[in-house]
Amino acid sequence: MPRMTAARAAVEILRREGITHMFGLPGAAINPFYSAMRDQGELKHVLARHVEGASHMAEGYTRAKAGNIGVCIGTSGPAGTDMITGMYSASADSIPILCITGQAPVAKLHKEDFQAVDIQAIAAPVTKWAVTVMEAAQVPGTFQKAFQLMRSGRPGPVLVDLPLDVQLTEIDFDPDLYEPLPVATPRASRAQAEKVLQLLAEAERPLIVAGGGVINADAAELLVEFAELTGIPVVPTLMGWGTIPDDHPLMAGMVGLQTSQRYGNATMLESDLVLGIGNRWANRHTGGLDTYTKGRTFIHIDVEPTQIGRVFAPDLGVVSDARAALEVLLEVARAQQLPDRSRWSGECGERKRTLQRRTDFENIPIKPQRVYQEMNTVFGPDTRYVSTIGLSQIQAAQMLHVYKPRHWINAGQAGPLGWTGPAALGVAVADPDATVVALSGDYDFQFLIEELAVGAQFNIPYIHVVVNNAYLGLIRQAQRMFDMDFCVQLAFENINSEEVGGYGVDHVKVAEGLGCKALRVFEPDGIQPALEEARKLMAEFEVPVIVEVILERITNVSMGTEIDNVIEFEAEPSTSGKG
Repeated sequence: MPRMTAARAAVEILRREGITHMFGLPGAAINPFYSAMRDQGELKHVLARHVEGASHMAEGYTRAKAGNIGVCIGTSGPAGTDMITGMYSASADSIPILCITGQAPVAKLHKEDFQAVDIQAIAAPVTKWAVTVMEAAQVPGTFQKAFQLMRSGRPGPVLVDLPLDVQLTEIDFDPDLYEPLPVATPRASRAQAEKVLQLLAEAERPLIVAGGGVINADAAELLVEFAELTGIPVVPTLMGWGTIPDDHPLMAGMVGLQTSQRYGNATMLESDLVLGIGNRWANRHTGGLDTYTKGRTFIHIDVEPTQIGRVFAPDLGVVSDARAALEVLLEVARAQQLPDRSRWSGECGERKRTLQRRTDFENIPIKPQRVYQEMNTVFGPDTRYVSTIGLSQIQAAQMLHVYKPRHWINAGQAGPLGWTGPAALGVAVADPDATVVALSGDYDFQFLIEELAVGAQFNIPYIHVVVNNAYLGLIRQAQRMFDMDFCVQLAFENINSEEVGGYGVDHVKVAEGLGCKALRVFEPDGIQPALEEARKLMAEFEVPVIVEVILERITNVSMGTEIDNVIEFEAEPSTSGKG
C-alpha cells in the first residue's frame, strides 16, 4: 500500500472528486496541505486577498455550473472565522462548498495555542457538517463523507479542519482505489405524481413556482417541458430566476414584496392553485401568509423533508429531488388528457404586456431604472449576472432580463454586502468564456473591494456595474417609517477627487490602483457607450472593468409589505409594454 502524508491524501481525493480549482490563502497551519497541492501539481489555485472573499469565490464557482463544488482554503484561527459568512450564505441558499482550514496540533487544542479556535463548534450552525479531524487515518474517510454530504439531499457547505500534525502524519492510502460514495436522491412516486396531476386538473388557474432547487437539480429544461405540456404559467423565485426564459410565453413574472414584477404579483393573486418545486416560500416572496395563501391550494415538492410545512402546511407535500419529480410528472402527464389552459395563460400574458414599470428616464443625475434599460440593450441572453443585496439588486430583479439557468447568480437569503465582486470572480473562473456582469451599489462594492486585485493578478475579466448614490439606499428607504435619515449617508467632499462631485469615494481611482480598468458615467446617454467600451477593455486587458454610474441621491424603489400592496413610486409607462 502506498504511503503518503494525510495532506497529500486529501489533495489526491479532491482530484478524484472532480475538483480542479481552489480559492484561498496559505498560512503556517495549512502549509502542509499547500505543499502537497504543489507537489501533486494538477489543482489550480486563486490567491484571494481576504478569506471571506475566497469563500464567496468558491460559492460563485459552484453556482456557475451543475456539478461544480467550490473549495475555499485558509489557515487556523481567523481564517476559519472569516469563512463563516461564506458558509452561512452557502447554507442559506443550498450551495455546496468545501471549506478547509488548518489548525493547531491536536495536543495543543486545549492550551489556547496561537490561532487555535474551536472552528468546528463555530461553523456547525451554518454547515451540513463541521469536523476537526483528530486522527490522520481518518482523513480519507472524512473527505469522502464530506463530498457525499454536500451532494446529498438539500446541498450545502462542509468544513474540514486539519490540525498541523494530522496533515504531516504519513498514512497508508492508494488513490487509485478511491471511489466517491453514492449519493441518495429522494424520488417522487408515480402515485404522488398522479395526485399532483389530479389537483392541477381540478384547478382553473394553476401556477408553478420554480425555486432554486430546480437549478440545483439541473432540471430547468424539464420544468419548461412540463409547463409547455400542461400549459401552466411559471413564476420563478429569485433563486429560480432563469429556469424559464424571461421571454417565454408561460413566464408569468416574479412574485414578492421587492424582487417582483407588477404582473407577477397580479397573476399570483388571480391563481387558485400553486405547485411549488424546489422553493422554500421565503418571506420576501410570500409577504403575509394570509394574503399569499387565501383561496389557493398548495402543493410543495422539495428534496428536504423538513422544508415541507416549515412556513405553512401545503395541501400536498412530496419529498423529492426536483429533477426526479419532474421526470415522473412528465411521464404521467404524457399519458393523460390535459385541460386546455390557453385562456388562463393568455390572461397572464396580457398582464405581462400591460403591467410594466417605466425605465426610459432622461433625468440628470441618472435615475437607476435607466441603467437596467441600457444593460438589457447591451448585454445579450448569454450574460451571467451576479448580485447580492440592496436597492441595486432589487431593482435589477424587477427590470433586467434573464434567459437561462445559472445566469442570475445571487446571494438570496443571507445577502452579505461585499459578496458580489468575489462571487463574480468565482463565476468567471468557472466559465472563462462567459460575459460575467456584476451589479453593486456603492456600499456593496466597497466591501471586499480589495478582491479586484485578484482579477487583475490572475487575469479574470468581468464587468462590474456600480450604481452610486452615495447612500445606504435600502436602509434609507426602510428608515422612512421611523421618519429619519440617520447614519446612512456616504457622501463627502473628497479632497483628492473633486470630479466625483461630493459623492465621496473615488471608485475609479481605487479600481485603477488595484490593477483594473474603470469608467464613470454622469449622463444617461453615456451609459450604453460606457458598457460597450467596458466589453472592449475587458477583452483587451483581461482584467475586471468597473462602470460607475452616478445616480440621483434618493430613489424609492417599488416594494411593500403584502403582495397586494406594493407601493409604486413612479408613474406607469405612457405606452403599454414600454420599459
